[in-house]
Amino acid sequence: MASEKTIIGEEAYRAAKELLHAAKLSEGQLFVVGCSTSEVGGAGIGTFSSPELAEVVFGGIYQATQEAGVYLAAQCCEHLNRALILERAAAEKYGYEVVNVVPQPKAGGSFATAAYKAFEEPVAVEHIKAHAGMDIGDTLIGMHLKDVAVPVRIRTSQIGDAHVVCARTRAKFIGGERAIYDEDSL
Repeated sequence: MASEKTIIGEEAYRAAKELLHAAKLSEGQLFVVGCSTSEVGGAGIGTFSSPELAEVVFGGIYQATQEAGVYLAAQCCEHLNRALILERAAAEKYGYEVVNVVPQPKAGGSFATAAYKAFEEPVAVEHIKAHAGMDIGDTLIGMHLKDVAVPVRIRTSQIGDAHVVCARTRAKFIGGERAIYDEDSL
């Protein structure tokens, strides 16, 4: 029988794969994830940060983003004003200003700390505009999505005990009732 951590890692991987497929992200686009390991482990948000669970959840999601060729951005907790950890190459590609902070489990969160440890050249930035995102445990990632977010329902509605909410983004509609829109961009 698989261990609880193995199951959680598989749930994280499966959820990320489902969202990446539904969102139709292109190589090099941004995928933001906020994760409360407290919630994954069955406790209230911010009450039981777990570096071990973070590594498992991060590992599953990171594998899926690597396979898809997209950049993963890990949202920090409110103690770091929900800054994000991502690869320097992504920050440079999108022109994001790097700030100086290293997340820790109690100041940034365990998930962001796992990202910082795993990325090749991690940096912190204050704001991004991601193309899609996953919120694990109601961590409020909306501020880091592009302007028009569209909810995405996936079959994996929980990772561990944490509620999962997903979104993709789309281009804004402009032009009013006489406008014609590109159906492939909806």
